[in-house]
Formats: sequence, C-alpha cells, structure tokens
Amino acid sequence: MAKLVKKGKNWYLNLMVKGIRFRKCVGPDKKTAELAAKDIEIKVHKGQLDFLPKDSDLQKLFTEFLEYCKTNNRSPATIKRYTAVIDNFKEYLVKHPHITKLSQVDVKLIEDYKTFRKSKGQDASDTTVNIEITVLKSIWNMAMQSGYTNANPFKNVKSIKVTEKFERFLTFQESDKLLENTDEWLYPIFYTFLKTGMRKQELMNLEWSDVDFERRKIKIRVKVDWTPKTSEREIPMTDGLKGVLLNLKKKAIGNLVFHDGDGQMIAINRLRIELKKVTKKAGFPDVTKLHTLRHSFASHCAMKGINMPTLQQFMGHTDIATTMIYAKLSPDHLSDEINKLDYKAKKKR
Repeated sequence: MAKLVKKGKNWYLNLMVKGIRFRKCVGPDKKTAELAAKDIEIKVHKGQLDFLPKDSDLQKLFTEFLEYCKTNNRSPATIKRYTAVIDNFKEYLVKHPHITKLSQVDVKLIEDYKTFRKSKGQDASDTTVNIEITVLKSIWNMAMQSGYTNANPFKNVKSIKVTEKFERFLTFQESDKLLENTDEWLYPIFYTFLKTGMRKQELMNLEWSDVDFERRKIKIRVKVDWTPKTSEREIPMTDGLKGVLLNLKKKAIGNLVFHDGDGQMIAINRLRIELKKVTKKAGFPDVTKLHTLRHSFASHCAMKGINMPTLQQFMGHTDIATTMIYAKLSPDHLSDEINKLDYKAKKKR
C-alpha cells in the first residue's frame, strides 16, 4: 500500500516493493497526489513501474562481470580471485535452487551467506568474508550500471568486525638469512621485494624502462596489458638495490626486469613455491606468502623511523589508515603513547 506524506510544500509517496523502500515526489496538490498514488498502486500490481527492481539472471550477471574484467585489463590474479568469490556464492546457492534472479537476493540471504562461509567445512576467516562481500557489492554495482537492477542489497550489509592482528614479518636477521639461502636467480627478486615493498604483480610486470638509475627511482606505472592495483607511484632505490639491478641488467633478456630465465613472465605461483622452499631451509617455514616480504619492508621502514605519510607513498596505499598499522613499530611510538597521560593537575587553593 502506498502512503502519502507531506514534507514542505510537496507530497511524497512512500512505497515498499519486494522488501525495498521507494520514495517519490508527486507534487504540491493533495488531490493530484492521491490520484498519482492510486495510479502507482495499479502499476505496482501490474509490474509496470520503471523504478521497480528489474530482474536479470544471476548466471548471466556473473559471466558478464568476468568478461568485463578481462576486457578492462584486470590482472589474471584479480580475475582468479573474483572467480573464486563467484564460485563460493554459487556453491551457497546450490542449497537455494529457487534463487536465480537478482531481485531474489536480499540482505537476509546475504547474511545467511556470511554464516555459510564461516560454517564448518568452509571455515572462511572474517577478513575473507568481508572481502567477498565487497567483491559481490562491486558486481551488483555493475548490474545497476548495466540496467539489470535498480538496487544493491550489499550496500546495506555491515562488515564483520575484525580484531586487529599484526601480521608476521621477517626480522632484519631473518631477512639476511632468507637472502643467504636463495640461489642466483631468486636473490635479486627477493632482495627487491625486501627493499621496495612492491606487490607481486608490480614486480612481475616491472620493465627496464621503469628503472631510472640516474634519478634512483623505480616507477610503478600502467602498461598496455596491466594496471597497478592503486595509482602510479615512484619508489626510491637504496645503494644496495641499485647495485643489484645494475648487475642484473648486464645479462638482461628482453624488457622484463624479472623473468623465468628465457625472458618470459614468471608463472603466477612459482615465486611462492620457491619462497616456501627457501624459508623452510632458512629455519622459518611458517613464512609462506610473498606478501610477507612486502609487509617486512613496511615494518622495517617504520622501525627505522620513516614517517607514515612517506611510507604510504612507498607502499601505494590509497588510505593512510592502512599504513597506520605500522605506527606501533615506530621507535617513538611508545613515548608518544605515554605522553597522552601528561596532563596538568589542578593547583590546590
């Protein structure tokens, strides 16, 4: 049932359709507004309103989203991650075979999906579930832009509160030990990770034209077939890194700085496999992710006193809040915290 409400000089029609609330201005005259309300109720019954939830097939949406990612230069790793999220959602929908259209996905269904992903056998972490909801929200945003739906139920879903947990990073001694146990091919790769904090895809797509030895800068920038996760940026080179890269350039094959030995891009999982072998040999087998090397760079910078805005630029973080997790490692952090208690006591009279 449509409900008329006057606000200011105009009458507004409040309407609830398929669990979604709509509000529409119907003019300043009450009688005209009442006629408009009746007309809208008739159209609702017939399903003729253009602002009602449009329906589209879920499978069609998922297919088109992945095609959109491929044609808009999303990296293979990103497409693989999006595909995994879609597959998880499809697995959940197997238990709800009647859910085939966009309009059938509502907040309750999404909350049930979150519970499903955290259930026994799925065991997804809170962070993983939050990431999946963000990806699905992006898919529904594309659906709105394509005219498949007028609403995005994911925008009303709250993220799961995640207890802050500082990730494992390599100590300075462990970093040295890691490099000591790497072979000639791996050494410049791991050394660059530890001295720049680059993301894996940034390192794998780095070309010699991005390395400015004169200015001592490494440029992270857009390529014809690849786009950085965040905006373009420059990372300064240490003396040691400059020397490592100059030596590497003497035997360069093609334009890729780091390659498989034949000038081709390194296979997507090869570096992680190699890292696990090296860390096991070095005595810390718990380190299994390349991201740990990026995290170690940021941690070492903070421990050496590099300020957070500068570190944000090095890391390519869009939000400094992401960088601020490293503030606790700053040498002045504890002193700054205790100074919060340095208030003036009132004088006795």
